[in-house]
Amino acid sequence: MKWHPRGYGGSRRSPEEVKRDGWLEQGLLAVAVDDTRLTWPERELLRQLGEKLYGKRRPTPDRGA
Repeated sequence: MKWHPRGYGGSRRSPEEVKRDGWLEQGLLAVAVDDTRLTWPERELLRQLGEKLYGKRRPTPDRGA
């Protein structure tokens, strides 16, 4: 008989499943500001919330200087 601690063995959840479960179970929202499923106003709202809570993002080569 094999015994594996929780989280070891079995199937791995996809990142989308982890995000969905985080929202449903704990009220945590993990979303990329450039998620194409969102409209421009929704993405802008996320950007503004992120900046209010955590400050402006650092520039990276792929996002411009």
